[in-house]
Amino acid sequence: MAHLIDLQTFTDKRGNLTVIEKVVPFDIKRIFYIYGVDDSKRGGHRHHKTIQAAVCIKGTCTIYNNNGSKEEVFVLDKPNKCLLIDPQDWHTMYDFSEDAILMVLASEYFNADDYIFEPYK
Repeated sequence: MAHLIDLQTFTDKRGNLTVIEKVVPFDIKRIFYIYGVDDSKRGGHRHHKTIQAAVCIKGTCTIYNNNGSKEEVFVLDKPNKCLLIDPQDWHTMYDFSEDAILMVLASEYFNADDYIFEPYK
């Protein structure tokens, strides 16, 4: 099931430095980011194999998650919050602020056959 983790952040008078190191349960094979989103929903799928880690590095967005037995909604509104999304987690991303940048780290390279678009009943 998807869950939030806190990313280590160092803060001083110069600003903040957030680190993603030894906290995701996979080797990172792909990084992508989503930005400039209108009022559309993104995602709308789950995976056979891919694990993802989502960080809204700027602005805010909401992620709906359903693993077939539990539904949850996560608001990503701080760049030190990371949502781990398991392969069985059918998810959509929405309510992006105008300035939102959602960065996603993935355990697998892109493979169209890894996507399952049908939601759970």
